[in-house]
Amino acid sequence: MSDETHETLKLHEVVAIRKGVKSRTYSELTELFKRVQREDLYSGLSREFTPLDDDGETFPGESKSVQLVAEDVLKKVQRLRTRFLDIEATQEWGNREAQADVVIGGQVLLRDVPATLLIFLEKELNDLHSFVSAMPVLDEAKTWTKDPNSKLYRTDPARTHKTKKVQRPVVLYDATEHHPAQTQLISEDVTIGHWETTYRSGALPVPRKEEILDRIDELRDAVKRARSRANDTEVRRREIGEVLLGYLFS
Repeated sequence: MSDETHETLKLHEVVAIRKGVKSRTYSELTELFKRVQREDLYSGLSREFTPLDDDGETFPGESKSVQLVAEDVLKKVQRLRTRFLDIEATQEWGNREAQADVVIGGQVLLRDVPATLLIFLEKELNDLHSFVSAMPVLDEAKTWTKDPNSKLYRTDPARTHKTKKVQRPVVLYDATEHHPAQTQLISEDVTIGHWETTYRSGALPVPRKEEILDRIDELRDAVKRARSRANDTEVRRREIGEVLLGYLFS
């Protein structure tokens, strides 16, 4: 996909637009960043109790919905940052004196990138690295599988016992001709049913998180190499956000 359109703007118009876009984008991302670190928002569960006997004691079930799904968060980050990346690119291409290609494994992701934009991209990738690093991962103490009916991960149902304290008499001394029997009440745990618990999570699997962080590192190194190679109007609108973020989160 081309990284530019035929629409042109005066550079001072781009600068004015960029200020508003940056303010709105970072305001939303700041609020999202506060939520994205809360592991409880990625977690859910459902519990149902089954008594051993039809007339046995019952307990209400428990459920908690997953409020955040990691892949949805990444998509929102991609959408929020795409417009800001595009307007930043438009301004920097208008100011450019130096340029270089961003290349990974022989593949040119972006051509003729201005040196000033390369500097900005380094910071953007640093921010993305911090953002993804802060996202929780699936608890490695549990075995997770992809839920085919949702975007979530789930565990197999785990069955645990539900016990109840019951008192029963114990004969300490049998009755004799002269004395009655002596008894004492003792407490013991009696199984009255079972809990069946299934955990659900919208967090990232560890390999998925590591894959994204590796891609960010790889792209960040490519940007640094391009900036070091670079030597070092009217502005043509540029679009780079979809290309870069699409690569990172594909």
